[in-house]
Amino acid sequence: MVGNQTDESFFWLLGLSNDLQVQILLFGLFLLIYLSTVVANVMIMLAVKSNPNLQNPMYFLLSHLSFLDVCYSSVTLPKMLETTISKQKTISVRGCFAQAFFILFTATTEIFMLSSMAYDRYCAICKPLHYMNIMNMVFSCKLVVTSWTVGFLNAFINTLPLLRLEFCGSNIIKHYSCELPSILSLSCSDTFMNKMLFFMSGCTLGVVSIFLTVVSYIHIISTIMRITSTKGRQKAFSTCSSHLSAVTLFYGSGYFRYLRPSTVSSVVWDEILSIQYSILIPLLNPIIYSLPNKEMKASFKKILKW
Repeated sequence: MVGNQTDESFFWLLGLSNDLQVQILLFGLFLLIYLSTVVANVMIMLAVKSNPNLQNPMYFLLSHLSFLDVCYSSVTLPKMLETTISKQKTISVRGCFAQAFFILFTATTEIFMLSSMAYDRYCAICKPLHYMNIMNMVFSCKLVVTSWTVGFLNAFINTLPLLRLEFCGSNIIKHYSCELPSILSLSCSDTFMNKMLFFMSGCTLGVVSIFLTVVSYIHIISTIMRITSTKGRQKAFSTCSSHLSAVTLFYGSGYFRYLRPSTVSSVVWDEILSIQYSILIPLLNPIIYSLPNKEMKASFKKILKW
């Protein structure tokens, strides 16, 4: 039975459903999604690694995004699968804090990885003659390292204060994973500073990353519109449309989930949005980036022939 008082050692995760048949269906569905996510993203990493034609900054960043998506989905899905079919739908308090840390870590890193990819497209389309000089391997590595560093620091400063909180009320998390807002809502301590820190860091990083992405695409669209050749314009648009789709899906669902007012909060909407940005996006990214890409599809065919 789930108690009303918080046990010192664990939280209960309600998950998506209490119906056994629905749980079995959800387990099969999300297991398939997880395996597909891992396979698809590993395929992209292998394709970039094995094909000399893909040894350029755009695919270098894409391979790191694929690695990040495997990490991102692995933070939540394995535990979600476990609690979906288990009678004991619990997670230790420290394990819950750790999951919250890695969700923030990977999500923030993905935001800035997408911004880096937007800048890469800006350089490729707006400054084609200087592209390889600007986006050299050293600078590309710096973009990747910066993305991971910002992600780590944001996760660290937001999850470390959790250690001082007390949990003396309900230990039921109305969600399938330990996201920071869900944890803070259970604390009987004053969480005002935690919420303010989370809001301010989210807004600051969000404004910075969105600004970088939007400015890059304003220049990109402006440059594309000046291309006189219809074929050249279509080719330029096709190289950017996949990235723009990924950015819109991830930013839209993630920021609406975390930064919207609490007055419009809903458990169902929280779960739907979380599924979109933490489970579906890592699966959709390989599809979005590889389907329109002839070189990537050719590399996939070679790998499958092995």
